[in-house]
Amino acid sequence: MNAPLEAHTPMMQQYLRIKAQHPDILVLYRMGDFYELFYEDAERAAALLDITLTARGASAGAPVKMAGVPVHALEQYLAKLVKLGEPVAICEQIGDPATSKGPVERKVTRIVTPGTLTDSALLDEKSDKVLLALARDATSVGLAWLTLASGELRVAEIAPQALANELRRIAPAEILVADGGPPLDAGTDIAVTRLADWHFDVARGTQKLCETLGAASLVGYGCDDLSPALGACGALLEYARNTQGKALAHVTAVRAERAGDYLRLDAATRRNLELTETLRGEASPTLFSLLDRCATGMGSRMLRHWLHHPLRDQAALAARHDAVERLSVVADRVQSALRGFADVERITARIALKSARPRDLAALRDSLAQLEALRATLPAGDGDLLAELASALACPMDCHALLARALQASPAALLRDGGVIADGYDAGLDELRALQSNAGTFLIELESRERARSGIANLKVAYNQVHGYYIEVGRTQAERVPEDYRRRQTLKNAERYITPELKAFEDKALSANERALALERRLYETLLDALLPEVPTLQRIARALAQTDLLAAFAAGALAGNYCRPEFRGDLCIEIEAGRHPVVEAGIESFIANDARLTPARRLLLVTGPNMGGKSTYMRQVALIVLMAHVGAFVPARRLRLGPIDQIFTRIGAADDLAGGRSTFMVEMTESANILHNATASSLVLMDEVGRGTSTFDGLALAWAIARHLVERNRALTLFATHYFELTQLALDYSEVANVHLDAVEHKDSIVFLHAVEEGPASQSYGLQVAALAGVPRAVLRQARRTLERLEQASLEHGGQADLFAGGGAAAPEPEPAVDPLREALGQVNPDELSPREALELLYRLKSL
Repeated sequence: MNAPLEAHTPMMQQYLRIKAQHPDILVLYRMGDFYELFYEDAERAAALLDITLTARGASAGAPVKMAGVPVHALEQYLAKLVKLGEPVAICEQIGDPATSKGPVERKVTRIVTPGTLTDSALLDEKSDKVLLALARDATSVGLAWLTLASGELRVAEIAPQALANELRRIAPAEILVADGGPPLDAGTDIAVTRLADWHFDVARGTQKLCETLGAASLVGYGCDDLSPALGACGALLEYARNTQGKALAHVTAVRAERAGDYLRLDAATRRNLELTETLRGEASPTLFSLLDRCATGMGSRMLRHWLHHPLRDQAALAARHDAVERLSVVADRVQSALRGFADVERITARIALKSARPRDLAALRDSLAQLEALRATLPAGDGDLLAELASALACPMDCHALLARALQASPAALLRDGGVIADGYDAGLDELRALQSNAGTFLIELESRERARSGIANLKVAYNQVHGYYIEVGRTQAERVPEDYRRRQTLKNAERYITPELKAFEDKALSANERALALERRLYETLLDALLPEVPTLQRIARALAQTDLLAAFAAGALAGNYCRPEFRGDLCIEIEAGRHPVVEAGIESFIANDARLTPARRLLLVTGPNMGGKSTYMRQVALIVLMAHVGAFVPARRLRLGPIDQIFTRIGAADDLAGGRSTFMVEMTESANILHNATASSLVLMDEVGRGTSTFDGLALAWAIARHLVERNRALTLFATHYFELTQLALDYSEVANVHLDAVEHKDSIVFLHAVEEGPASQSYGLQVAALAGVPRAVLRQARRTLERLEQASLEHGGQADLFAGGGAAAPEPEPAVDPLREALGQVNPDELSPREALELLYRLKSL
């Protein structure tokens, strides 16, 4: 590898020149039926992919380390590398081996990175791979992100402290940052690619975006004032174009996201509400898995986007709810019609990038043919969302006619196999195919003539890929062959010959196959070029299909779950009648529905009750019901009246952040601080057991102060769950605070949770009963009960727990009484569990005490 370039063989010189252009990524170099890797790339790939590392031949006087993967298996190996975060350059043969004097001309045709995937085999049908670039100025961070598989481009400008939340919302697969920028903590699942600072120049980015959109100005797109974002956009578009090796013809618009467009959800809220991933990192059960009744991958991906981008525009939400209501009577028919559609969105992107395969185009052709049948299932309307969707689903007749005329009914999977272009589409191709298809007739006639001419009855004419066409006769008949026969191959019991007539036919037939494949390739490329002007129309159809699918899925889910339509109001309120947690309800036989009412006169609900009683479920269901209303779905309740909400915050559960060096309590306080700094009077806040990660007095004092701050300063609509019963006195100090509780009853030595929310504070926490349900040993529970009795007695003697907020110091606890062995032994006995023999033995033992 260290030898001068001139010392290497011509082929290795070509490889090394290409590798020098891509020094930091793996280069897959096409050689016949394999993609080969050499030297350090080979060693790396062998370790990553578990493939064989060999050393063959020699270049510059040393063996060449090699590893390779078959062409037909490329996608499965690419999927492994992408999952490992490894970018890969695909180097193809673009020259003709027959006419090349030296090595066949090759070049890198595309670069595959985690954020630039477009191949269906490398993509999850129900989620997108997003490429994001970020640029900073003195006061803000500019973001630009692109879904290359659909062509959707967005930009935004945010405060630096909001970056972590935005990355969680957008969930990019790869982030582009400037070399000179500060370190970025993107997590282990996101690839970070550093580019030279000049890629992020604002003027250059503005020019690049205008060129991509074919626009003279960005004023019409509403993003001309987002300077850092435009710098990021320039780097993003240049990187995407370089990886694809082509212009991004399917990027036809850019959308600027503004802070007020969506209901804000911070990273903790997205995690705690388990929108698209459980707290354990699993795909289900989540709100996404519950609502995803979509018939197409396009609808599922739109659902994922809507869940992370809940709208605040009540007019747009009302249009969605109108559509869901009207679709409820035809949801089954609509979804049945949608099941026959291919992924039009991703096929369109591959057409724009000229990487669409024959079966992609055939699937598109068949999908376009079904559009009119789908439109017929939609309820008739005028001027509403469904009418807009029906209009957008109109079939582009010229496009469909071109695909129907150009493609075979069932084309080959790969263009190189032929059999893609339809008969009758091109006269030249038909002629070349006729030469191949008529070969059988010619050979039968030739065989008959040669048998008659030679008098050899068992003479036969055949073909194989090694020796081409030949005439075969038995060894014993070889002396009878005519003089113009020329020996081609000798076998043990036969001789094979060729004649001038057969040789002439062979040359014509074999060249016809090669010429037909070459012509078919040119015709296919011309077809892709002809489809490029249709890309915007196909994107419009794809968006309409996705939205129709999702709204029909909402309608089907509302019918199955007995959901209601939300009612939006202008005044601030959240009023839920008989609400249910949608995900929990789906997993159990019977769910207890509960009301929730939050208004300016009732801003904070203190939720008390036993562990396992359902406090967290109750709080989460309120947030999920509000969220579902803001994505356009119906909600699991008898009735929902909802005013304008700007944000949802949650502080539920906690775990150590070991990688970040934060304890459970530190995580809890960090999330609480975020809420106290950012919640407004229009926010919904869920606070679950704040202060439990530290000492009792510290935790109680913090919980008391946080609750008061939320009432006095933030004035947010708040559900505040706690086991600190002292907090229930807040309802006496503030008229906007109300106590509610989830009750339970004791039955013998066990506890029954009622899961019903009642007004007023809980009477006790039932902690010991829950511990018994968890299997804590009886001896431990008995000791805990005695300790609890002593603590409660001491508390009563000193004025009860409410004195924690009274002036003066706390009295010292009384010393524990001396241990009485007889009482100790009796306290450990349960008479109902003793056999007669054990009772007698116990009696003798007690007497001895």
